[in-house]
Amino acid sequence: MKVNEIFKSIQGESSWQGYPCVFVRLSGCNLRCSWCDTKYAYENGNEMSIDEIINTVGAVYESLLLVEITGGEPLLQEEVYELSKKLLDKGYKVLVDTNGSIPADKLDSRAIRIIDIKCPDSGMSDKMCWDNLESLRPADEIKFVLSDKRDYDWVKDVIKKYGLLERVEVLFSPVTGTSPLTESLPKLIAEWMLKDNLPVRLQVQLHKYIGVR
Repeated sequence: MKVNEIFKSIQGESSWQGYPCVFVRLSGCNLRCSWCDTKYAYENGNEMSIDEIINTVGAVYESLLLVEITGGEPLLQEEVYELSKKLLDKGYKVLVDTNGSIPADKLDSRAIRIIDIKCPDSGMSDKMCWDNLESLRPADEIKFVLSDKRDYDWVKDVIKKYGLLERVEVLFSPVTGTSPLTESLPKLIAEWMLKDNLPVRLQVQLHKYIGVR
C-alpha cells in the first residue's frame, strides 16, 4: 500500500473528537476540492505492506486503540479492506474517513464509516456516490464541510431527502483558512443551525487549534 504518513494526534473531528488516535493516511485522491487541506497526500508516500502498517501502529503507539484510516482517499487502494479487517480483528476501533465518491459497502461492518459529502463550493458535489446514503449503517457518520450559506441550504435539502437525522450522526465542519470569511464561519453556521433548530453536531477541527502530533 502507498502510505503518506502514520502518526498520533488528538482526533479533531467526528463524534470521536478529543480522543487520542493513530492516523494512517494513505496516498492518492480522486477529487480536487477547492478548499483541500491535505494536498500533500495526493501523490507523496512510501510503499508498506499491510503487516508493516499494523506493526507500526502497534509498536509505536502501544496502547492507543483508536485508529483512523484516512487520505487522500483510502478506498482507492483495494488493500484497505483487508487492512481495516485485520486492525479490527486485533481489537482496534477503526474509523474510515472517505470522501463519499466511492461505494463504501465493502468495508467490514465493524468499521465506523465517516462519509464526507461534498458541498457545491467544493466543486466536487457532482462526484458523490449517493448509494452510500441509501445503505447507511447505524454507526456511520456523515460529514459536510461548509463554506457559505449556499452550502448550508444545499445540505439541509440533502439531510431531508435521505432522512439522515433519523439514521446517523450528522456533522457540520466549517471550511478553514481559505478567506477572511472563514474566521467567522463557525459562528455563522451556529446561528443558522439555531435559527432552524437543526440537531446536527457542529465541529471545528480541534487538531488545528491544539497543533499536537
